Amino acid sequence: MIRRSPLVLLLLPAGAFAQPVEQGPPATDYEPAFETQTRAPALEATGAAAEPFVKGLEHPWGIAALPEGGWLVTERPGRLRMVSEDGTLSDPIKGLPEVDARKQGGLLDVAAGPTFAEDRMIYWTYAKAVEGGTITAAARGVLSEDGTEVSAVEDIFRQEPPSQAPMHYGSRILFDGEGHAIITTGEHSIEAERDRAQDLGTSYGKVIRVALDGATPEDNPFAESEGLGTIWSYGHRNIQSAAFDAEGQLWIVEHGPKGGDELNLIQPGANYGWPEVSYGVNYDGSPVGTGEPRGEGFTEPTYYWDPVIAPGDMTFYRGTAFEGWQGDLLVGSMKPGGLVRLTLEEGRVAGEERLLGDVGRVRDVEETGEGHLLLLIDAPDGGILRVTAEAG
Repeated sequence: MIRRSPLVLLLLPAGAFAQPVEQGPPATDYEPAFETQTRAPALEATGAAAEPFVKGLEHPWGIAALPEGGWLVTERPGRLRMVSEDGTLSDPIKGLPEVDARKQGGLLDVAAGPTFAEDRMIYWTYAKAVEGGTITAAARGVLSEDGTEVSAVEDIFRQEPPSQAPMHYGSRILFDGEGHAIITTGEHSIEAERDRAQDLGTSYGKVIRVALDGATPEDNPFAESEGLGTIWSYGHRNIQSAAFDAEGQLWIVEHGPKGGDELNLIQPGANYGWPEVSYGVNYDGSPVGTGEPRGEGFTEPTYYWDPVIAPGDMTFYRGTAFEGWQGDLLVGSMKPGGLVRLTLEEGRVAGEERLLGDVGRVRDVEETGEGHLLLLIDAPDGGILRVTAEAG
């Protein structure tokens, strides 16, 4: 078991306790590289109440606020819908491409473009069937004024090469405020293909950075190399969680194997180690790669979970409805479920809280304009929950 010095008590934020969140036995006995890299001290419990906001969604996957009010929400079988501010759900929006909705594939993330107010451009990621297999793709199109149809649809990213496995697609899409789209991918899981996360000639297990039209930015770290110029970072397993903090830094949470879900601060050109090193093990208990949790040339995760939380998407909280949460990281959990809150101090995790553990698989987290939360519940008969702070 991991032992911590009592001196860590001097570094804890107000409301934190010395003991970590109760979470079950770890899958490994690896020692962390530094204090609070895992099992950070438990934070004082927050009062939060969840109520149904939208019902009847089939495996909802991504949600995005619209500048004009309301939200876009995806359903993995291939439907995109609008949700009004009172929770009214629209009919499916027409014009989207066909998706490869096998296993973990389908229609995935969605985002309103940074120029939506001028051109009504929206972006989404999806699993796409192509000759030779399946890929993660990102596309964009123009949403009609009445919100019923998307036109001028074009792909801005296609993962290469095609995979035989309809699993580990990633994928989130977000914007850096400098004219670029950030797209996250997975490495398709199977042993025969996962090594491609280390291969700069493929877009498996990568953070991708492209211009809004899909062009390769000249300042990408590998733009002038023999590899793919669209790669921003590599050595990832399956990234389904990404957000920018208030300082404009990109953070991701990626799925580990058995143990080893990772929170990573993304640096351009950095290698995050998968599948050479991991704080988890394979599902059969065998070691991953070298059998070590770290190695020379690999960037350490800021935080890892063992046992895993099976991360959905995340957001940095900016509102005031939940007192004391400003700047905290909120991550959806699909196993065991609920919401995970992390406090960060000087780039390290200082405390952790688990909330709403009985609501199910939280695939995405969205903050409303009032500072409340919307949680996507991934289930065959899923929906959206609205979460508010309980009066103290």
